[in-house]
Amino acid sequence: MAIQFTRNGRKAMLWAQVEAMRRGDDYVEREHLLLGLLHGEETSALQLLARIGYAPEELRLRISGLLKPENGAARTESATLSPSAKQIVEQARRETESTGHDYVGTEHLLLALLHEAPASVESVGLSYEGVAQALSSGMAGALSEEFNPAPEPLVSRPMPRAGFLKGRHLLSVNDLTTDEIEQLFDLTREIKLGKAQKVAAGKCAALLFEKPSLRTKLSFTVGMQRLGGHAIYFSKEEVGLGQRESVKDAARVLSRMVDAIIIRTFEHRNIAELAHYSRVPVINALTDLEHPCQALADFYTILEYRSETRGQKLVYIGDGCNTAISLMLLAPRLGTHFTLACPPGYEPPAPLIQQAQELAAWHNTEFEIVHDPVRAADDADVLYTDVWTSMGQEAEKAKRLADFAGFQIGPQTLREAKEDALILHCLPAHYGEEITEDAVDSPQSGIFDQAENRLHVQQALLAAVL
Repeated sequence: MAIQFTRNGRKAMLWAQVEAMRRGDDYVEREHLLLGLLHGEETSALQLLARIGYAPEELRLRISGLLKPENGAARTESATLSPSAKQIVEQARRETESTGHDYVGTEHLLLALLHEAPASVESVGLSYEGVAQALSSGMAGALSEEFNPAPEPLVSRPMPRAGFLKGRHLLSVNDLTTDEIEQLFDLTREIKLGKAQKVAAGKCAALLFEKPSLRTKLSFTVGMQRLGGHAIYFSKEEVGLGQRESVKDAARVLSRMVDAIIIRTFEHRNIAELAHYSRVPVINALTDLEHPCQALADFYTILEYRSETRGQKLVYIGDGCNTAISLMLLAPRLGTHFTLACPPGYEPPAPLIQQAQELAAWHNTEFEIVHDPVRAADDADVLYTDVWTSMGQEAEKAKRLADFAGFQIGPQTLREAKEDALILHCLPAHYGEEITEDAVDSPQSGIFDQAENRLHVQQALLAAVL
């Protein structure tokens, strides 16, 4: 069962980032997280602390003394969770098991922060045992966190294993079941924690790229290396799919020499033909129709920030491009409501809209396409955008700049979204067009974690198919 953070829990994490940024720190550490828990009113953590004799302002002064002071030179980029802070988030989930809850609240974060705390934190007078005793002695019944659902039995899946998709192609998000996606995310989590095995030792992947890339090329290359294998890059000029050499022949030659083919191309039919004739797995690293690897990394990022994808409202502001298509087909399978805000005439192809509507109805989620970005952003949990002019659309740039005016993640849309809405962008960003620079650099931004997660998700995907 997925474990969801309460709204107060998410706010505490957001405030921890703000505390780190105020001091110019690159990473959110344990002390920043403690400060984050001291924001707000009547949270479970604050009530617990009050009951054991600690006032928020007193604790703030003590904890602030452990950190460098605010000096006016705040970071302009969002501080990210340090490895130890990420372990605290995982520990908070484990604390829910001992308390019998199915959500992560501020009380669980407080316990996790004090679990195996260093001497510097213990010096402020807090102890894990004291808070745990207070929580278990009946005080928890009087706590008024944002919500307190009845406990449900915890269901655990077996440990993820490499090779569970052995030999399979990934051309579309439709190629994976919900259970397989969840297994892939479990494997991603293990890999990100440094538990990857060298399952690709002695193996090689071919990277066929007809479109330029920074994140895709880098993440697949590093991913193969970390699995013990290596990757060979082929540019458009070296292969010339369908021109210098037929797609069919390229597939039959490559699949006799490599163990996987990763292709980034224009026409989706090329990747379908390549997969048909290939003896080895073919992975879609982007076509004009879909971008499944990006969408998987996006939802894994949402899962990291929210601890749940079900019930979230994802609003995509932009055109019905490949990324939007993969997101809208993946969202209902993960229980996410999806809204696309685009100018009239920039919707995805009608058959794909129909498919998304059917998937949403089947999975009891909401799907809509609107032409007002401000209306679309109302109550959004996640705001997502991409460039207005993608590769191959350069001739349309002037028209698109005019048509997409106002379709931006910026002050107007952020005012309508939830105050802790997660901001995503698959990069590269054009500041001042689809997103403001302030939004990219804000504490709500998960954009660079999202970029990093391309590596971890694609490494897990390689481990699953090889």
